[in-house]
Amino acid sequence: MAWVWLTLAGVLEIVWAVGLKYTDGFSRLVPSAITIAAMIASVYFLALAVRTIPIGTGYAVWTGIGAVGVAILGMVLFGEPRTWLRIGCIVLIIAGIAGLKIVTP
Repeated sequence: MAWVWLTLAGVLEIVWAVGLKYTDGFSRLVPSAITIAAMIASVYFLALAVRTIPIGTGYAVWTGIGAVGVAILGMVLFGEPRTWLRIGCIVLIIAGIAGLKIVTP
């Protein structure tokens, strides 16, 4: 179950990181409330996950999921560059996440 919590925490990290773009410096109420709620929930589920998963692995996977998700959504939603080098780096992060999952009991 810890890996489910960790995955959920990573997805919520994507939500709050992308949500920051929509808060307009926390001046818009609804996007700000969603972003803050996602922040709190993300850290809560990370805390549940690292009860079982080693903290180094949990934190690396959590940030990796967030980095990959936000980088992809940045390209899709905000027109950020879609270069092969950028995509290759995202693939390397995914490989690192998968590697940590494989080597962690």
